[in-house]
Amino acid sequence: MKILAVADSDSYLKWAACLLDDLPSGCRTELAVVRTPIAPSPAQIAAAVGDRPAPPVLSARALRRTAERMRPDAILVACTGPVVDVLVSQTFKDLRTVFVTGLPGIAVPASEPAWRYRSGCHLFVAHSGREVAEFQALAERLGGGGAVGLARLPFLRRAGERVAKDRVVFATQAKVPRRREERERILLALARLAEARPELDVVVKLRALEGERQTHNERLPYPRLWRELGEPGRLRFAAGPMGEHLASAAGLVTVSSTAALEAIAWGVPVLVLEDFGVSAEMINLVFEGSGLLGTLEDLAEGDFRHPDAAWCEANYFQQGSDWVALLTALVTGPRGRARSLLDGPGHAAARRRARLRVEVPPRLLRAGYRAKRNATRLFR
Repeated sequence: MKILAVADSDSYLKWAACLLDDLPSGCRTELAVVRTPIAPSPAQIAAAVGDRPAPPVLSARALRRTAERMRPDAILVACTGPVVDVLVSQTFKDLRTVFVTGLPGIAVPASEPAWRYRSGCHLFVAHSGREVAEFQALAERLGGGGAVGLARLPFLRRAGERVAKDRVVFATQAKVPRRREERERILLALARLAEARPELDVVVKLRALEGERQTHNERLPYPRLWRELGEPGRLRFAAGPMGEHLASAAGLVTVSSTAALEAIAWGVPVLVLEDFGVSAEMINLVFEGSGLLGTLEDLAEGDFRHPDAAWCEANYFQQGSDWVALLTALVTGPRGRARSLLDGPGHAAARRRARLRVEVPPRLLRAGYRAKRNATRLFR
């Protein structure tokens, strides 16, 4: 099979590169980044793809030419929802190929928008039995889309040897917690741990350095908050591949992040903070029953935990996988066009806006947004 994978941000790029590595030997694969305002920096690209050659960053038109040249059997559209929809419905329209998509991390509970934006694809890849069941239920209720396949999160299979146990890693999330005081409380708890345990290297693991873009905009970056607090303690801020941090980790803490799953795969004890709630909004509902939930007081005391074995089997650490078999059947057998729930005049304006993200250079797009905001203020 020939597979073209397209990503639009750092987290989707990492997921796409890992998923391609799980394909059977003999598959020909190409990887590209679509040019959008959230396209990763060269450093983020290098961290995401590992030993692979750095993929090109291409405009939508260049992507279309790449697909016409390659004539792939399948295109893995590893992008944020609106970009998935516009690539499938516009950029790659009329190509005789199988469209595959999915989400790069925890997707519990299943989200209606996530399904709607990806309902024009033939195969949706989920990563646990619970996710498969929830997205299949959405498909039955809403319609659209195609099959829902199961894959283990690919980067969970790449745990390496731990060389030391002298680091505590806080895996940040751009979206949660939302409030300044909540983020400051986390930093202060980390500082208390660093003061009580001077032998530990306490690291705030960033998803992007200042000035870099990521999948979701971060309104209150931790380095800025730390500076504004007057740096009241000993913390270190770092980016780079999560595996490099986990190799020497004594523990990992997060509010909600797939980094918790990576840590489990490495055998690193974990703490998932519940101080700000356990809910769909906090993206940590899936950790109920895991044995990993705890508080900022537990963090300050260095109280990390190992997960419940039954929870692991039900959530992301299952042994089976069927997505490659489903993909092969779609490529080699008869298939119809996946029906997108966003077809029709009611969604045309939203699609035009999404199309701008992949067709207009980001600098021009940002300048246009600024001009629109200024004009709105002027005529109020």
